[in-house]
Amino acid sequence: MKAALRKALAGSAVGLALLAMPMAAAAENLGQALADAYRNSGLLEQNRAVLKAADEDSAQALASLRPVLSWSAGASHSFGRAYSDAGTSAATESNGASAGLTMSLLLFDFGASRIALDIAKESVLLTRQQLVLIEQQVLLRAVTAYMEVRRATETLALRQANVRLLTQELRAARDRFDVGEVTRTDVSQAEAALAASRSGLTSAQGVLIQAQLEYEAAVGHRPGTLAAPSQLGSVPASVNEAIAVALQNHPSMNVARRQVTIAELQVAVTDASLKPSLNLSGSYGLESDLDSDAHSRSGSVSLGVSGPIYSGGALASKQRQAMLNKEQTLANLHVVTINIRQAVGNAFSGVQIARAASSAGTEQVRAAKVAFDGVREEATLGSRTTLDVLTQEQDLLDARTTYLSAQVDEVLARYSLLSSMGLLTAQNLKLNVDIYDPAAYYNMVKSAPAGVSKQGRQLDSVLRRIGKQ
Repeated sequence: MKAALRKALAGSAVGLALLAMPMAAAAENLGQALADAYRNSGLLEQNRAVLKAADEDSAQALASLRPVLSWSAGASHSFGRAYSDAGTSAATESNGASAGLTMSLLLFDFGASRIALDIAKESVLLTRQQLVLIEQQVLLRAVTAYMEVRRATETLALRQANVRLLTQELRAARDRFDVGEVTRTDVSQAEAALAASRSGLTSAQGVLIQAQLEYEAAVGHRPGTLAAPSQLGSVPASVNEAIAVALQNHPSMNVARRQVTIAELQVAVTDASLKPSLNLSGSYGLESDLDSDAHSRSGSVSLGVSGPIYSGGALASKQRQAMLNKEQTLANLHVVTINIRQAVGNAFSGVQIARAASSAGTEQVRAAKVAFDGVREEATLGSRTTLDVLTQEQDLLDARTTYLSAQVDEVLARYSLLSSMGLLTAQNLKLNVDIYDPAAYYNMVKSAPAGVSKQGRQLDSVLRRIGKQ
């Protein structure tokens, strides 16, 4: 499996390396388009922020294991009137102030808080895999947009050439009609074919506009001249090799595995919630009478144990729910495995089909071109009708269009296979970009630094820079 992985990566890397070679002035190659899509994707930026938020969940889970220190302060003014048994009264008034510190620390809870920290860490790893999944979607969309612009551009060129050719055929038919070699029917057939060709040209122009808009959305800028891929890279020798790589590397598989792990930890958390917890707390305070010099200081330290006795059945329900969630994630892992196998199998067969169609298209175009040249020559000798020429011209156009689509489909099929194997990432494709490090922010917050610390101030600076981008 590792050999298959290295082979697939090497093939894709060679392909993109060749794509990055200079071809023509101002021509953009596929490697550059993928790099731009990676840099400009708002979807990737959005999900990187989601990952950073998950990193903070881990920091908060760690903070729950540390002492919590808080302060309080207050001032009071009280007034009233006191009445005696003799019927006299006197006004009363007093002013006071107080300040205090309190501290609490969880000493032991049968591992519930530690398990919560493990869940947070697993959630970070899960979110990283979801980010990889988004990255694959972004890059596959860019590949598709690139090749669809190529398809639309070359189809438009074929349509334009067809209009020019049919215009010549119509002119020739009219000249032959003028000298009595053909009938009015032949001229009408040429006119109808030209009108249909112009309609096809207009449709091709509209398809190109749509493809260009999709390219701009996927890559981040309008397409210029797009170079043809000169190397498509290699694919695994067998579908079983491709499936083995996918089951090991595809982010959807890794997400499903992490979900199972988290569900198992959730079961452990619900079990621990039925057990008591041991807490340490302390307080220290100062009270002062502002109307006199009287003041007092006091403090306390306490050790407490608490635990549930009866919760109306809620805790038992949570236990059952956690077990059912675990079963759900195990079933989901099975479903994802089947889906990955099917997706890889479909993608692998798609490559084989596209490759065969591309090979057949070469021969089809060659034969159609020979047939068209022969029919047109025979028409000049009077042995073929104008309709024969127009029919063969349409056959040649269809052959060229089919061959063009087969070439585009082969490229898309190969990159779809890479995506189904979990290898369509900027790092695996060796794109010329700064690869995003998903662990960088986590390493900054994993120790849960306080906002007043040096590291906390550095984090604030990082977030301010992000907010200005």
